[in-house]
Amino acid sequence: MNSIDLAFTTATEQARLIRCKDISPLDLVEVYLERIQRLNPILGSYVFVAAEQAIADAKAKTEVLMNTPAAELPAFFGVPISIKDLNPVAGLPCAYGVKILKNRIATEDDGVVTKLKQAGLIILGKTATSEMGMLPYTEPRGFAPARNPWSLEHTPGGSSGGAAAAVAAGLGAIAQASDGGGSVRGPAFCCGLVGIKPSRGRISYAPVGERLNGLATNGAMGRTVADAAALLDVMSGYVPGDPYWLADPEPSFFEAAHIPPKRLRIAYCTAILPVGEADENCRQAILNTAALLEQLGHSVEAKEFVDVSDLIEPFTTVFQAVLNEVGIPDLVLGKMCRWFAWRARFCSSGKYLRAVTKLQAIARQIVEFFDTIDVLVLPTYMHPAIRVGAWAKERPRKTLENIVNWIAPCAPFNASGQPAIALPTGFTPEGLPMGVQLVGRPAEEATLISLAAQIEAAQPWSHHRPAFAVQE
Repeated sequence: MNSIDLAFTTATEQARLIRCKDISPLDLVEVYLERIQRLNPILGSYVFVAAEQAIADAKAKTEVLMNTPAAELPAFFGVPISIKDLNPVAGLPCAYGVKILKNRIATEDDGVVTKLKQAGLIILGKTATSEMGMLPYTEPRGFAPARNPWSLEHTPGGSSGGAAAAVAAGLGAIAQASDGGGSVRGPAFCCGLVGIKPSRGRISYAPVGERLNGLATNGAMGRTVADAAALLDVMSGYVPGDPYWLADPEPSFFEAAHIPPKRLRIAYCTAILPVGEADENCRQAILNTAALLEQLGHSVEAKEFVDVSDLIEPFTTVFQAVLNEVGIPDLVLGKMCRWFAWRARFCSSGKYLRAVTKLQAIARQIVEFFDTIDVLVLPTYMHPAIRVGAWAKERPRKTLENIVNWIAPCAPFNASGQPAIALPTGFTPEGLPMGVQLVGRPAEEATLISLAAQIEAAQPWSHHRPAFAVQE
């Protein structure tokens, strides 16, 4: 197998090859580090590359591999992964996309990082995020913008834009990401990947805790449903003291990816209020998927989704509050984050609590929508990826309007805490990735994963590789 094919091999297959001793962890790390060194200066997907630590870990794991029965190795033993630059990794910088924090070294691992290490994964480095994870494009001041490997003039999305660009370009097979308003699903959509936002409480935010009243969660990104599901398995689990939690799945999410779904009641919608209809590319992806699902034997119907007009203001009120809480001076922040921080300063505690109550009321309406269906098929975003810098000269209020009109289908399910999967379905005539979003009932990730795997089998896409990423 040549180095390009190895770089684009699924993570679960990489783990199998390592167990069989067909490749070593060191072989795999060296392939990815060479690709990162060559491609990342253009792509901007990694902001910190942990080459020395990754090589040392790979050498140690290669030694262990020679002396340990395969059955005793953890699930992803020796497989490389990236960590989003909102999650601390001991000994590596954690800048949160803020220029003045570039040299701030984390002293301990985030809880989800600990779980990834326990699964045997090797950390290649930290991937780019928008400033404080606040925006759906990844262009923080003081960093090179992250670019989409399918079209370098376009964004890979945000805030997990670096993670998506890295996986799509073969600079890692899987990636840890996080989603507070679409930040796993949007970049997966922009880059032609599978992105899973799990249910609230599926993945712990220990030891620090989650500051957005349950809107945000860590999530999994990969090129196949099975890879993303297997990564979700190792990230999941309750930690004592978590404010909300779910029982471990049975069977596992990886197993769910190999179990055909029962006949499901599926609704689809090509519009979301107050934005209106998705653009023609996104609309057609929904209609094509609905037709495929009907062919696969499911009960499929068009159904108008809940009007989420009243979600925008309380969602923004809660989301922007984190900028005041972290204590970073406004002057060092970019234009949008400065504006959000300024707005947050004029928000009383009473207004904040009213916003939380409003979100909870809207969430009830959203969950009730699923009383008569199992899965909803929606656009992930309302139109394909924007160009890098497209909104850089806009006033903040206009940029927020643009953002809402782009990512509107994502935020409702951060409010409701429901699981959702972004799934690629093809390409626009211009060559940009296209896809849909599958949304399930609370705690029913397994249903979504089984259905997504069925769609994937009917119309495979993981063999597609960006031309940028396959040049020697």
